[in-house]
Amino acid sequence: MELVHTQTEALDLWRRVTVTTVRSDAPDLTARQMAVLMTVRLQPAPHTVRGLASALNVGKPAITRALDTLSRLGFVQRRRDPKDGRNVFVERTEKGDAFLEQLGATILQDDAQARPRLELAS
Repeated sequence: MELVHTQTEALDLWRRVTVTTVRSDAPDLTARQMAVLMTVRLQPAPHTVRGLASALNVGKPAITRALDTLSRLGFVQRRRDPKDGRNVFVERTEKGDAFLEQLGATILQDDAQARPRLELAS
């Protein structure tokens, strides 16, 4: 499946997905929390606070705050490095994976519903 969008179409898709998410019972994550969760899910492990801060180009305290919320929601878990107790690994959870799977399904569904309207308009 090839996805081709203009900037306006891409922004409208993002808007529709955001509205769907806001209307659902799912947790209302900030952009930073979402970026951390998607990085943990989509980028190769292992993940650390330092590594996530570097990947997202933000400070470690910002990552720690995002992880506090994501951990409380059960979307990620932290585990001490058995070789170096100062180091903490951030790991995926089934609940976090399920949240992102649902988000992905919402994106595909909203995009599929918009396609016929976009084709008629062109």
